[in-house]
Amino acid sequence: MKAVIQRVKQAKVQVEGRVAGEIGHGILVLLGVETGDGPRQAEWMAEKIVNLRIFADGQGKMNLALPEVKGELLAVSQFTLAGNCSKGRRPSFDTAAPPDDANRLYSYFMGRVWELGVPVQSGIFQADMEVSLVNDGPVTFILETPPQK
Repeated sequence: MKAVIQRVKQAKVQVEGRVAGEIGHGILVLLGVETGDGPRQAEWMAEKIVNLRIFADGQGKMNLALPEVKGELLAVSQFTLAGNCSKGRRPSFDTAAPPDDANRLYSYFMGRVWELGVPVQSGIFQADMEVSLVNDGPVTFILETPPQK
């Protein structure tokens, strides 16, 4: 599982001109699910993102996590994160999870974020979405679940 996370002042996702999900201060997550990912990877990713200390404390240091700043999370499914651009000019998506599996794990990820006490909004799986955000910092990280043993 791969994720691009961005600390945001606000973010929203629209589908056909209608807002599907919108947050204020928090984290925008672009989430890619790959073949072989399961609940264990989704749990790891949710817990890592929710508890990642990327918000400023009173001294301006990145020392606070999402729950401590009462932030929100916007999750957007993005299968292109599984794209391999190393050969040729057209990306290969051979490692992307099949849509049914990806949707199940995307939903599981959001449920786990909610269970961890963070309000979560989402895009619409497999829809053509427009994502807008105000990146705070800018602060952007790329996360991958650890290799399976």
